[in-house]
Amino acid sequence: MANLEARYRDPTAQNPSKATTSGGSGVCMMSTTWRDEQHLSFINFISSFLSANAFRLNFVPIAPDFIFNCGGLSVAFIFVTNLDSKFISPMFSRVQKLKGQFAHLYVVVVLPTKEQNELFVHSYFKHGMELGKPTFVPVEDLEMGFEKIVKIALSRGVCKRQDVITKLKAERKQSVQAMDVFLRVLTSIPGIENHDANALNQAIGSIEAIAKASKEYILQNTDLSADKAEIISRFFRDPNFYMSPKINRSEKQMTTN
Repeated sequence: MANLEARYRDPTAQNPSKATTSGGSGVCMMSTTWRDEQHLSFINFISSFLSANAFRLNFVPIAPDFIFNCGGLSVAFIFVTNLDSKFISPMFSRVQKLKGQFAHLYVVVVLPTKEQNELFVHSYFKHGMELGKPTFVPVEDLEMGFEKIVKIALSRGVCKRQDVITKLKAERKQSVQAMDVFLRVLTSIPGIENHDANALNQAIGSIEAIAKASKEYILQNTDLSADKAEIISRFFRDPNFYMSPKINRSEKQMTTN
């Protein structure tokens, strides 16, 4: 363990573009129990790496070893830094328990030797693990393991933000389409223009609400004239009116002249 500090790479050197970033990626919560089982040099590496990637680090008594809050999404991690045959069964039991508590759970396992890799593969199937539920990430060393954890958390956060943006765009498109239909319906009423339709939308709301509004209510809450308020009221209430041919006033005056 004495050589651990010398082995750790400089996290800011690996991520120079991130080194000057301040507080933007999210929050990393580290289990106090897990922290106390690690070499201090590794904890210092983690702290520096998180700082270089704009994460805030908190020490919390949590069940997983790490929980990252990134892009509005929580991602939990179990980080097995030393695979020992004595702790295989408790590790897989813990995995089974936590996968039912966290929708996004990853298990990162350090496997530096061929023997440890074979032990892990044999134990994985022996304990009846289901592929991908949760996802196991084997790595060769501690630093690589934590780098994988941060990359996974960041990528899941990006996916979450993209989903949110996609939903917002879809909602915006639906809103624009709905407003377009709203305007087409109201401007089909003789004498009602876009300005009038927008005024009705802001003051009263939906077409259903406008249909139920009285002439007096329209006059009190919009800048429409009495004639237009009367037309709107009649349009939604009088079948003889809304089923008759629509001739605007200018055309009617031309015919009369």
